[in-house]
Amino acid sequence: MRAGATRENPDTMSTIAYALLLLGALAGGFVSGLAGFGTALMALGIWLYVMPPALAVPLVLICSVVAQTSTLPAMWKSVDLALVGPFLIGGLIGVPGGTMLVADADPRLFKLSIGVLLLVFPLALHLNRAPMAFRFGGRLADGLIGLGGGILGGLAGLSGPLPTLWATVRGWGKNERRGIFQTYNWTVLAAALCLQAAAGQIEQRVIWLALLAFPMTLLGAWAGTQVYRSLSDTNFRDLVLGLLFLSGIGLVWSSLR
Repeated sequence: MRAGATRENPDTMSTIAYALLLLGALAGGFVSGLAGFGTALMALGIWLYVMPPALAVPLVLICSVVAQTSTLPAMWKSVDLALVGPFLIGGLIGVPGGTMLVADADPRLFKLSIGVLLLVFPLALHLNRAPMAFRFGGRLADGLIGLGGGILGGLAGLSGPLPTLWATVRGWGKNERRGIFQTYNWTVLAAALCLQAAAGQIEQRVIWLALLAFPMTLLGAWAGTQVYRSLSDTNFRDLVLGLLFLSGIGLVWSSLR
């Protein structure tokens, strides 16, 4: 299989490359519908086998926004605007800063640092089965976590880890967490996508690939939402921590290769 199979035009894609494009879209959409984040976690690892990062990363942003837009109406009752507001304000402030840091950041050190964070904290939270409900810092602390997530989102599309871990520490229930994850990630990733588009960083080929991926992305998001409804608070908590831990493994592995 040629890594550059998608570099010229979607019409030149091999059958295997086309199948992997659709598989990544389905997997990414499913996880997004299930957890409210994680499209990159599933899709990026698959798509990088058949396309360069310059195409795969903006494609992930587009499909993330599409998947979360399609499921947001069904989750709207879970959204507490007073709860998610500080995260949104901090996130929108942080996205431009993260975008400006892209040129100066050491990608290996960055991925290693975030990867270690995602290995240590989700595991510690999973092993600690005692109920947690820290109220430290109030809305100011929530806003600062949102700011950090916005910076990471603008820098590398990693808007989810910090608010996700913080929501677990706060001890919020399944619907409260999902309302925060989905609303926050949709807003931050949409802002990052707009900034990339304004800077001319989204090639025409990405648009064609996105159009090919849309049907499977939407199907996966719908299926993930159906599974989400059957999860208990504990199951949802463990699922989210497991996804974060897998993301940490991927980041550490790619930084050490």
